[in-house]
Amino acid sequence: MAQEYKLKGVSSLDLSPGSKQEVEVEGIEDGKVLLVNTGGKTQALGSKCTHYGAPLAKGVLTSDGRITCPWHGACFNAKTGDIEDAPALDHLPVFQVAERDGAVYLTGEESAIKSSKRQPDVKCAEFGSVQEDHVVVVGGGSGTLGVVESLRENGYKGGITVISNEGYYPIDRTKLSKALMTDLSKLQWRNKDFYEGGSIKFVQGEVNNVDFSGRFVTTSEGEKIDYTKLVLATGGTPRRLPLEGFKNLDNIFTLRSVHDTKKIVDQIGEKGKKIVVVGSSFIGIELAVATAGDNDVTVIGMENVPLERVLGEKVGSGLQKALEGKGVKFYMGASVDKAEPSASDASKVGSVSLKDGTKLEADLVVLGVGVAPATQFLKNNSGIKLEDDGSIKTNNDYSVQGLKNVYAIGDIATFPYHGPGGEGKHVRIEHWNVAQKAGRIAANHIVNPGGKTEHFIPIFWSALGAQLRYCGNTMASGWDDLVLEGSPAENKFVAYYCKGETVVAMASMGRDPAMAQSAELMRVNKMPTKTELQEGISVV
Repeated sequence: MAQEYKLKGVSSLDLSPGSKQEVEVEGIEDGKVLLVNTGGKTQALGSKCTHYGAPLAKGVLTSDGRITCPWHGACFNAKTGDIEDAPALDHLPVFQVAERDGAVYLTGEESAIKSSKRQPDVKCAEFGSVQEDHVVVVGGGSGTLGVVESLRENGYKGGITVISNEGYYPIDRTKLSKALMTDLSKLQWRNKDFYEGGSIKFVQGEVNNVDFSGRFVTTSEGEKIDYTKLVLATGGTPRRLPLEGFKNLDNIFTLRSVHDTKKIVDQIGEKGKKIVVVGSSFIGIELAVATAGDNDVTVIGMENVPLERVLGEKVGSGLQKALEGKGVKFYMGASVDKAEPSASDASKVGSVSLKDGTKLEADLVVLGVGVAPATQFLKNNSGIKLEDDGSIKTNNDYSVQGLKNVYAIGDIATFPYHGPGGEGKHVRIEHWNVAQKAGRIAANHIVNPGGKTEHFIPIFWSALGAQLRYCGNTMASGWDDLVLEGSPAENKFVAYYCKGETVVAMASMGRDPAMAQSAELMRVNKMPTKTELQEGISVV
């Protein structure tokens, strides 16, 4: 039940336009709210981002009334509290405030004040066996979550069926590589009651065929499921190495699912293991960081420095020094030759050999050598055209080009990019929050096909001993210059990736809210130029 509470240390609602202030709520332990003034009106919102709890007082409040999380770029409408951008799933609560007798009072429920969350309303009456409208979603990742929640929030009353082979409801997949988490109760975003309350049906299975003209899918169990709209959200399949030993030896793992993580954690066991990570991009480096404290960890990479493909040699070199200081060993510019069996058990891996003759002992090997779009089930389907990399080309609203009533989102989608330097060129971006955002856009188009599609700036983050934050994208335009402030080796820097005078992407560590501010500036085409940054202009 809503009650009235006094705000500590606040005597009036005279907050200047465009400003924000975190204040304590008297009578509630650890109770805080965020006062914001947008459009000349001051109101109170939840004080913490609903994603991981970042203090929104340290975020960015824009002139058009958006408040952005300083950590991972989740964005909320500062007037309504509603989500405007991933990766947050819950809205912010909004509270009534009133000025009286030289004090300010707030009306709200204690639970909402403490949690700083408002779960989306997806409740929908249960349907019978036949529905005139039926959305089928193939896949069970963050994109799927974005689709089904947005459909219901936008008033869709038809049937929704999710077909997933993962064996659990959508999870926070980022925690698998960043923290080796395996507890489903902590990984699953929503529980069974949430989906049942929204009449969102989950089917455990794997789709092996789609009849686009007949508008139905068939599962490997032989079940036929009709659709009026189809959303393909099958994600990525980890690549393996077609080299001697990697196909037949045990204790060689990829990392994509909870099941994969459990196998890795179980094999590490009592710690003190020799772990070889093949691949020096984000999944491999995150896993190396997560395990290096109690194990002997070696990373093998083909690049000159880790993360070079995305962050460049200068930033990657500095981060390598920082990671070496945490005990991670690197063999860079290296090529793997083969995996060899253990002397004590020929069924298990015992070492990895490089082409220069170096032999690295290993109790287990983890492959982080990229993912391929999980579209094998469509490879010989004459009803759809796959791109050379196996992805599916879409329009701005993620509808599949050349097909009606079909959408593709997440790792399998190649879509027009409209961020800085993008110019509508088609790219494929493997970010958790991009998949979720794409799901929301597709759902909005299903419900309101005549509506405007809002463009967004991609954001990702990575646990590399310190939190790396990144916004923008360089795949569409490339980059030819770097403006670097600070020291990557000290985990405190901002790096701006430029194509000509245009900043097309940026990365930061220890400089919040530089990334959140940059993402907002990119969104409204007000990011400083390369020359302006070189002359000392700051984005914060």
